[in-house]
Amino acid sequence: MSESQSATTVQVYLGPRSYEIVIDTAATPSFVQHLRTWLEERERGGLVGGTAFVVTDRNVEPHAAAVRKSLESQGWTVGGTTLEPGERSKCLETAARCYEELVELKADRNTVVVAVGGGVVGDLAGFVAATYGRGVPFVQVPTTLLADVDSSVGGKVGINLSKAKNLVGAFHQPLGVFVDTSLLDTLPDREYRCGLAEVVKYGVILDGGFFEFLEKHVEEVNDRKPDVLRAVVARCCRLKADIVEQDEYERGGLRSVLNYGHTFAHAYEALTGYDDLRHGEAVAVGMVRASRLAERRGLVDAKVTERQVELLRAFGLSTELPNNVELSTEAVLDRMRLDKKNVGGRIRFVLPTRMGHVRTFDDVPEEDVRAVLAE
Repeated sequence: MSESQSATTVQVYLGPRSYEIVIDTAATPSFVQHLRTWLEERERGGLVGGTAFVVTDRNVEPHAAAVRKSLESQGWTVGGTTLEPGERSKCLETAARCYEELVELKADRNTVVVAVGGGVVGDLAGFVAATYGRGVPFVQVPTTLLADVDSSVGGKVGINLSKAKNLVGAFHQPLGVFVDTSLLDTLPDREYRCGLAEVVKYGVILDGGFFEFLEKHVEEVNDRKPDVLRAVVARCCRLKADIVEQDEYERGGLRSVLNYGHTFAHAYEALTGYDDLRHGEAVAVGMVRASRLAERRGLVDAKVTERQVELLRAFGLSTELPNNVELSTEAVLDRMRLDKKNVGGRIRFVLPTRMGHVRTFDDVPEEDVRAVLAE
């Protein structure tokens, strides 16, 4: 890993759907210039001015206002909607409201949907963009660390149903992703640490050297040092882009490695109603459970799990469910059986084989899963 004093660009190569991720600091006023470049590359025309629909939530409205100001400074017509924060907004009812507001804006297929927010905003806005008019362009402006390194990259968009997360969705790649790391300065500590769970995940699944970098730079990461943040975000985005380029539609199985810890995590989130447990918190617990499952299967030794526990705790994340969350083993297993990654009724698990490498398994005995859940 190296640190940079200037903006970094990570390119996602997907043929005609290729796009770039711009990673900078204190750069939101320049957003419209990047959007103009991305539109030129897609030959959409109407480059001086256009129509944008900005989707955000109440917590990050000031950041959305800065994006709107950037657009309006170049003559854009800007509409949009502001959501209530939280997973409950990522639903069919909210999507329907967005469709109606797009109609009122007289949106057409050249209208750009701009997501300014975390993963909930990005997933919902992307789903609306994928389905309105059979597909309109959209751009991600993530405002959380979790969205910076994970949900804003790869084109997976969707909404939740009452009994399962992300079960309705699509693949819809953005025109581009604009990451301004200074937006993380206003991010509450709990949300920042949730993002660090996904950061740690990349080291476990794809890059043992990056995991070691994180172990050596705990203090700088916790202090949100701009240079280190840009380096961390850029590396995570590059690692995810490498996977997405090889398995864009999650058909070859390669992209499933990004779900390390998520089979457990999604079950925990659904069972707690998406309220008591944030996504990153659930992922932190889920990764440790998955690693312990790998231990039981003889895939890794205890040191691999312990390094994860130590790093996650150094980043202020718990590796156990909160005391006020009581979930039965049967309830968790039932939710796992609804996971969209399952094949032929068998639960699929992403398990480490060494630090920096994982594999997908669909033959894990249920008694091993029960034993890990009971720990």
